[in-house]
Amino acid sequence: MNKILKTALCAAAACLIAQTGYACTNVLVTKGASKDGSVFVTYAADSHQLYGELYFSPAGFFKPGTMLNITEWDTGRFLGQIPQVARTYQTVGNMNEHQLIITETTYGGRGELYDSTGIMDYGSLIYITLQRARTAREAIQTIVDLANEYGYASSGESFSIADKDEVWIMEFIGKGTKLDKKGRNVNKGIVWVAARVPDGYICAHANQARIRQIDFNDPENWLYSEDVVDFAREMGYYEGSDEDFSFCDAYAPLNFSGLRGCESRVWSAFNILCDGVIDGRPAEEYLDYAMGYNADNRLPLFVKPAEKVSFKEVADVMRDHFEGSPMDMTVDAGAGGHHTPYRWRPMDFEYDGKTYVNERAIATQQTGFWIVCQSRSWLPDEIGGVLWFGVDDAATSCLTPVYTNVSEIPQCIKVGNGSLIEYSPTSLFWVTNRIANFAYMLYDRIEPEVRAVIDEREEWAQRWLSSADNAALQALGEEPTEESIREARDYMTRFSMSAAQSLFDTWKELDIYLLVKYMDGNVKKMNGHGTFLNNGYSDRIPAAPDQPGYSDKWKEVVAKDAGEILEVR
Repeated sequence: MNKILKTALCAAAACLIAQTGYACTNVLVTKGASKDGSVFVTYAADSHQLYGELYFSPAGFFKPGTMLNITEWDTGRFLGQIPQVARTYQTVGNMNEHQLIITETTYGGRGELYDSTGIMDYGSLIYITLQRARTAREAIQTIVDLANEYGYASSGESFSIADKDEVWIMEFIGKGTKLDKKGRNVNKGIVWVAARVPDGYICAHANQARIRQIDFNDPENWLYSEDVVDFAREMGYYEGSDEDFSFCDAYAPLNFSGLRGCESRVWSAFNILCDGVIDGRPAEEYLDYAMGYNADNRLPLFVKPAEKVSFKEVADVMRDHFEGSPMDMTVDAGAGGHHTPYRWRPMDFEYDGKTYVNERAIATQQTGFWIVCQSRSWLPDEIGGVLWFGVDDAATSCLTPVYTNVSEIPQCIKVGNGSLIEYSPTSLFWVTNRIANFAYMLYDRIEPEVRAVIDEREEWAQRWLSSADNAALQALGEEPTEESIREARDYMTRFSMSAAQSLFDTWKELDIYLLVKYMDGNVKKMNGHGTFLNNGYSDRIPAAPDQPGYSDKWKEVVAKDAGEILEVR
């Protein structure tokens, strides 16, 4: 690595928290790369100010002249109005009734390209497009049309856009603010590129633009704005030929935070799903890139997994903390006495004149909600779309299936049931946070118990979903009518409500069980039937608890720091 690049990377470490303030992670799996032929897209909506609840918008019909209010997704700030279309499709979270999926990660990019006059923020682009498009290609065009007509009000974004047959990664950014004499922005709109993920392959992105060279000779698999290269030349970002142009290098240049805080998560997802071999090379050969030391050793945009991927495997990728890699947060002194793979913010710290990072793994404590979207081409749209929904930290939470054609959202994940400053005893988000925050204190003891329940529940939910599919298909019939569609929808709604409520009840019981068993750093003893042992004299007094103590790393650090005072002599 040259001296100039090394200096730039080190200087960028101080910007790590700003770069990843709203950090999210997406993993994209094509139908040819999944075990059952599903398309999967994961999304962790990670923000310290986001509440975990499931958004729902029923299909609608609107009279000519109806206007739609646009409010910024991150803040709720009113941005403006646009004309409403005559008909909208139903959306459940980040999917619609036609099995279309749109998720995102923010990469920021060049700050001067923010359009202060735009009214279409990235969240509005997602949810309005889901209401208006049926396929991934339609969605891409809708996003472009909305941003170009009304102006783009956010920074650079990577979108995952998928339907039951195709998966795309789309990256775009605004063009800045340049006003004419009438106060209109002559640079309104976006520069953008979209690449189709080859069938049989997977992709991932995590708050860093990833698309480099564009194949301008393959319009079937590459879409882009006409000025994507010329605008970069105009702004002084690029001087070379069209063939050598790199979208991410021009509009979102890599720095240390983009590598260590973002591309590291892509590396970890690829490492897991490719069984340690990324695009024919040992994953370790990309570590200098993932850890921020060699920006030239780029990860590929698409990779082929070692084996076809199941729902459970892609869900578990979202629970990763770099375990088994040099960035594993469970093994250093920062993990405390119980191997906790979390570091509270900020994401960097200074000591003795040097700056250090706190790793940013895929699983993180500030997740509002996370999802695995599943589109299934062998089923009719009325039944094929399933959004697996979870709240809070993916490592200590469980997914529950919700069909995208339900007529109602379960109460425990419904919008308005509590907030980040309003505790609700009927909210899945709050009971999940109770368990997660207890687990952070005694991670090596509590996490394995929580994970066992997660695995059992998600395996069970998959079996239950398969039975529900068959029942819904039977209700729908070979030639669906309005009545049979309503009957199938009612059944899918009851199933989704029951599954979510069952998960909520299980988590309430788990919360109580963990508190009773692990209170005050003790571990109460249990028999083989799941009940606590008593002392032999009274059923109300437990047997003497185990007291496992702390990790060896903790003992080593404490002994070195305060051994002279604590040593028994």
